[in-house]
Amino acid sequence: MERKKLLFFVGTLIMALLLAACGGGESTTSNEEETKEKNDNNRTLTIAVGSDIVSFDVHNHNNTSTEAVHDNMFNYLVKRDADNVIQPELVETIEQLDDLTVQMKLKEGVKFHNGDSLTSEDVKFSLERVATDNTLLEYANYKQIKQVDIVDELTFNIVTHAPEPSLLHRLSRLGSGIIPKNYIEEHGWDHFLSNPVGTGPYKLKEWKRDNRIVLVPFEDYYEGKEDEWDEVIFRVIPENSTRVSELLTGGVDIAVNVPPSDWDRVDKNEGTSMTRETSNRTLMLILRSTEGYPTSDVRVRQAIDYAINDGAIAEYALNGGGTPTLTRVGPGNFGHNPKLYDTYNYDLDKAKSLLAEAGYPDGFEMTLHSPRGRYLQDAQVTEMIAGMLAQAGIKVNIEFLEWSNFVEMRVAKSNKDAYLVGVGNSMFDGAYAVDWYRAERFAGETDYKNDEIEQLLKASATNMNSEERKLQIQRIEEIAAEDVPHVQLYQETINNGVRDHIEFKPSQDEMIYVPSIKRK
Repeated sequence: MERKKLLFFVGTLIMALLLAACGGGESTTSNEEETKEKNDNNRTLTIAVGSDIVSFDVHNHNNTSTEAVHDNMFNYLVKRDADNVIQPELVETIEQLDDLTVQMKLKEGVKFHNGDSLTSEDVKFSLERVATDNTLLEYANYKQIKQVDIVDELTFNIVTHAPEPSLLHRLSRLGSGIIPKNYIEEHGWDHFLSNPVGTGPYKLKEWKRDNRIVLVPFEDYYEGKEDEWDEVIFRVIPENSTRVSELLTGGVDIAVNVPPSDWDRVDKNEGTSMTRETSNRTLMLILRSTEGYPTSDVRVRQAIDYAINDGAIAEYALNGGGTPTLTRVGPGNFGHNPKLYDTYNYDLDKAKSLLAEAGYPDGFEMTLHSPRGRYLQDAQVTEMIAGMLAQAGIKVNIEFLEWSNFVEMRVAKSNKDAYLVGVGNSMFDGAYAVDWYRAERFAGETDYKNDEIEQLLKASATNMNSEERKLQIQRIEEIAAEDVPHVQLYQETINNGVRDHIEFKPSQDEMIYVPSIKRK
């Protein structure tokens, strides 16, 4: 009898263990299904960015992080695809009538967020504004346009002052967004800036400055309503550590500019990983050549260049997240000069010798402005540069600025000796990069002028011979590498952290185009 009781007890115990094991399997499966269901039901996409947008004026900024938000609200006439080939966006046909005239026809049925239909009048209003108002920051990139002639409601001709080899490149980037003529004329600019409407897949729900931008799908988007996300939140989090912490704990789905010190941490954390892409952005020091500043002497500018070890910055501050360069025209851009890429000048003794020749044997004191949190490791890079220049005898006073204040400084042209900035090239045409050496454009900000560069800029601007124009741009790059109006540092790498339930690949132009971001 006792033996039967024992066998019954053992049998019951085994059955209980088996049931527990089965129950555990069901629990694990249930948890996985619950997680998937939660991800499927979570239709809010939250992206942590390092800086706020500067404005909703699509023609009066040259800020990539601002355009990364605008890209979801506004459209261009043409746009680059994933293979970097320019394709029609708002237009369906493009025809070059002669060297000065391009005819385009808009797609039918495109509406603005307020319900107005897109017409040729809106194109004329938008492009002629940025092409004629010299107070706008993007004026220099569109002043080549003389006028827009309306053919009919959907057809128009873009007429340039002279042959313009880069016209389609210009029309595929920031500064050429199309805005609603009637809405703005009826309500005024201030109303538009507070209540912006475009033709893009998402429209504005809320903007709390330096906190968040909230977008929602546009019901009448001409390509159909975007149904992947019910709401998109761009959270402004300048501090690297806070952005990463929010990513790791699930507070955000994507975090931009993850610092090298956190890459392994993000990759090893359950539910997150790093995603990378080579940027089209180059970090550099913009130097004042204004008379009275030490940097007005080419030998001083060269000395600063030779005192900075770009290789060490790329290796240690960026953990390999950058490529040293002597040119802003990177690979994949028209006019790229490979001799100036993946190389740098560093010779501390030569730097000291150049300073002595220029009359500064004991060095001098200078101010270096820098944003904090806008670019990968920007504060650390700035401090590293200051330490390197100190070894050459140059005392650097660093002035860190929040991004909005940094932009205001540049607009007011109140910069002192130098500032650190990263500049992309959404045109993917070297013409945009080398135009930063144009004297007229930066009068009062850098006051740099080189007569040979001025001649080459003028000649290349209207040269429809592609091979000749490429050589002209490359020559400008070579002169600038020697004359050093800007100290080119490195081409940046995009380093973003992503939650595993999100499918997202950064693009070289740094746009964050929400329709390309999917739930897994």
